[in-house]
Amino acid sequence: MEIHHKIQLFFLAYFPSFLVFLCCAEEISRAEFPDGFLFGTATSAYQIEGAFLEDGKSLSNWDVFSHIPDFKLILLGVLERSALKFTILCHETSPQERLKQARMVMLLLIITIEDIELIHSLGVNAYRFSISWARILPRGRFGLTNPAGVKFYNNIIDGLLLKGIEPFVTINHQDIPQELEDRYGGFLSPLVQEDFVLFAQTCFETYGDRVKYWITFNEPNIHVDLGYIRGVFPPAHCLESYSNCSGGNSEREPLLVMHNMLISHAKAAHIYREHYQVKQGGRIGVIVHAFMYEPMSDQECDLEAASRAFAFNIGWLAAILISLVTKKKVLDPLLNGDYPPEMHHLLGKNMPKFSPDELKKIKGSIDFIGINHYSSLYAENCSYSRTKIGCQAIKGFVYTTGERDGIPIGEPTAMPRLYVVPSGLEKLIDYLKTKYNNKPIFVTENGLSQMNQPEERGRELLNDAKRVEYHKAYLASLAQAIRKGADVRGYFVWSLMDNFEWTNGYSIKFGLYYVDFKTLHRIPKLSAKWYTSFLSYDSQINRNGIIRRSPMNSTVTSLKF
Repeated sequence: MEIHHKIQLFFLAYFPSFLVFLCCAEEISRAEFPDGFLFGTATSAYQIEGAFLEDGKSLSNWDVFSHIPDFKLILLGVLERSALKFTILCHETSPQERLKQARMVMLLLIITIEDIELIHSLGVNAYRFSISWARILPRGRFGLTNPAGVKFYNNIIDGLLLKGIEPFVTINHQDIPQELEDRYGGFLSPLVQEDFVLFAQTCFETYGDRVKYWITFNEPNIHVDLGYIRGVFPPAHCLESYSNCSGGNSEREPLLVMHNMLISHAKAAHIYREHYQVKQGGRIGVIVHAFMYEPMSDQECDLEAASRAFAFNIGWLAAILISLVTKKKVLDPLLNGDYPPEMHHLLGKNMPKFSPDELKKIKGSIDFIGINHYSSLYAENCSYSRTKIGCQAIKGFVYTTGERDGIPIGEPTAMPRLYVVPSGLEKLIDYLKTKYNNKPIFVTENGLSQMNQPEERGRELLNDAKRVEYHKAYLASLAQAIRKGADVRGYFVWSLMDNFEWTNGYSIKFGLYYVDFKTLHRIPKLSAKWYTSFLSYDSQINRNGIIRRSPMNSTVTSLKF
């Protein structure tokens, strides 16, 4: 009887996703998206560039973190740069070997310029990438701008524009010069605000005549969660009771870090709007890592838990950044631009406060919302059973998981907590549309993780049919949200190529292109060929039988905010 019950649960769990694949995967077309819609792919500086000590670049926090000998994350593959013939640069390595390794990794930086042709061959009209802070301002405000770093990104931007590809630039994507960590603790200190503003202003001044889309921070909520709550990203802070960390305070530090990141964003956005936006014609936003949260049960406590999960993850950022006013009322529930009330209720006096000037700069300081969406999770109230992993005040006393009654919410992937739930994207977009008065949205990351295979099974990675079906299903879900009125402006596949996936090293693959790390040769997977085909037709028939033109390489001038 129990087995029969589990079979029923399994069927109920997977049947909706199966229907999406069955009914929508083959039908989705480029024509179902608005004219001027940005289709792209994405990478980040630390994950693809290499050359970590070349051309004037300094060490970043991730350079230091991923080279700590005997660190516990070796067990998780964080040091799998050996796949690049790039062994750990520590006391066991000779100076000659270090130089050899650094020169070898320099190839990644050089070849990245040639990758523009790969991007163009996909048929995309946008490419999202980040700028390495340590490559542009190696010592922050304590040193000079690095001309070689400035030139490197100038070449990328100019190369993209020559191919008709819109640069979509992230200013900070997890990496920060290690010197700023050493001097004052990085984002734990308000001193970082001055450094970030200098970095952002340098980018606006140098590249803003050609860059029309700016992201100040990629996933501040992930940076806070993994760096200061769980302690698995640098600087690996947490309470010993939460994890085996060397120091930190997971009840206080995450709030300070997020506070400083939000103020840094607000100050940078204020400068952009005051001095650059009118003459350069660009837009500025922030990217949030966003799960779709489904209540574990129909009980009121779990329904409230799902709401708190949104507040402690998305609302932590979005609610204080958006001030949307109609003639009669403020649509955002936070009238004064403050943190979500759920956070004040549970965290009380630990919550930082904004000055009047900071509030003025923060409110309404984004032109669009970027979301990185990969999966849906169940949310369960755990305020009365706090023994579950992750059940903390700083997480809203919400336990999140991908399983209910032993049945996963969708097909599992190679990355823990990431499941294939295409309908979750439509639901998430609907939630954001309602919550934030249909603020323009870009899906800045969406992709399928697959486990690396031994060399003799490498062909399995190239024939990534599951990734093709994944993107078809998620795009169908996104198209449905757009038909329902959501103002979505773009979709970026994560990622262009297989890269360094943080603490998973090179063991997890998201790329449209396979990288042979012995030769650094990029090989298109089936998904790259599908994406090219999806984007290649300039006229297609949509589900309603209406033929629409879908001009490739549409520029931002067709997108009005």
